[in-house]
Amino acid sequence: MPGLDDLKNQRIAACRLDPSFALEGLDEANDFLQDRGLLTLTACCSLPSLFGACHEEPASPGKRGFGQWPKTRWWWGGALEEAPDVIATRLHRGKTLFLAPRLVKLMDPLCRMEIVRAESAELGDQAAKVMAHLASAGRSTTDDLKLELDLETGAYHRVRRTLESRGAILTRTISVEVPSGGHRHMSELVRWDQVVAESSGKPENSLAWLLSAVVEAAVLIPEDEARHAFTWTIPKDVIERSIDDGRIRRVSKDTLAIPVA
Repeated sequence: MPGLDDLKNQRIAACRLDPSFALEGLDEANDFLQDRGLLTLTACCSLPSLFGACHEEPASPGKRGFGQWPKTRWWWGGALEEAPDVIATRLHRGKTLFLAPRLVKLMDPLCRMEIVRAESAELGDQAAKVMAHLASAGRSTTDDLKLELDLETGAYHRVRRTLESRGAILTRTISVEVPSGGHRHMSELVRWDQVVAESSGKPENSLAWLLSAVVEAAVLIPEDEARHAFTWTIPKDVIERSIDDGRIRRVSKDTLAIPVA
């Protein structure tokens, strides 16, 4: 049975944690996502990361936010988001999380559950209005929503964060021409169910499969991180059942790992 040191070495290679495994191009980045199933944009936890696997110096050393993005490969996140077999979400508790098709299928029942909650105003009246607008109008920009629903900037950002983090909507950055010439960037929003084909799974089963996917992606991960990888906290009893079923295993008091091959 692989020991902890073996798992750590496997994790270094699988998650490209050493510069010797650095991504060389965007196609390789997409392959990395398809292999791991999910990627965060920036290195923020034990999950594999797109920018973390670049191993490139930051654009502005010493600065936060965009300054920590790779100096020349900062645009890879937007490019990966546009790949036909990739869905970019905010399901990592509001942070960017790229999903390969097999993870999209696992997420789908939970995201559709959140759509129902949003439409019924369980997530607030504004959330219900946004979902209704998108249902009739389809893809809509920030300006469209603020104008049509008479949303103040603060209210717009609050409802957007709520819906994005639960997967009810997806967003992307688009370029819009302006009357004075040139262009500006703004967000375009769309409902999850307008982009993703419905799967046959059930919400009550999704968390167990997602837990397995998280452990598989990371190879080795603290239990608390695995439980809080998504907006939905994975209950402890789901972890225990998954261990009993052999989907994952516990290698120390608070660390989960992939099953024995």
